[in-house]
Amino acid sequence: MALPKRRHSRSRRNKRRTHDKLSPPQITLCPNCSEPKLPHRVCLKCGTYKGKTVLEVKEI
Repeated sequence: MALPKRRHSRSRRNKRRTHDKLSPPQITLCPNCSEPKLPHRVCLKCGTYKGKTVLEVKEI
């Protein structure tokens, strides 16, 4: 197994780790009810997707 001959600096280590961060989820507004939802998913408030009713939403 290969081992480094010299120690890598903190700067070099941190440059490698810059791409490991998490990004926040992208939130869009439902065009039907204006509630926030994840893109390419059914709106859980009104049950629509691409302008069509897909789910029946029960009021609790």
